[in-house]
Amino acid sequence: MSEFGTVTAPGTVRLERLLPGPIERIWAYLTEPDKRAKWLAGGSMELRVGGKVQLEFRHADLSAEKATPERFKNMECGHTMHGRVTRCDPPRLLSYTWGESGGEGSSEPSEVTFELTPRGANVLLVITHARLATRKDMVGVAGGWDAHVGILEDVLNGREPRGFWSAHARLEAEYEKRL
Repeated sequence: MSEFGTVTAPGTVRLERLLPGPIERIWAYLTEPDKRAKWLAGGSMELRVGGKVQLEFRHADLSAEKATPERFKNMECGHTMHGRVTRCDPPRLLSYTWGESGGEGSSEPSEVTFELTPRGANVLLVITHARLATRKDMVGVAGGWDAHVGILEDVLNGREPRGFWSAHARLEAEYEKRL
């Protein structure tokens, strides 16, 4: 397992992390809005193929770090993203589109897949984010997922969550070199 995410195909990044289980606990942190809000984003999710996904990002609520970098000031008061569930096999597999706008002439959304596999008392989480249009998108997405999953690791291990924006900046710079 690599410390960093990797490119597995054109427009696709993959991140693997071993998390403290059981699998039902990790599934809950992927699917239940109150638990998901602690590391990624709250919002509703219909757990069925075709179901609506609404992710409500509030980065300032993820850790004690509150300052939003200038380039993300448009997200300072929150940001909502929409998608649709494309695959759902509880508690092992969840996929949904990422960034559906639904507007005329809008670009094809990307897709994120979460795979959970028990490993003794732990769970292997594999996140694959596909259909990313540009290298810049891949760098930003890899840094973002790595920062968010770091916070999930902290929450699951009962630690104070690391600062999201400072982790994101550090990881994005690292992915800029690696991808």
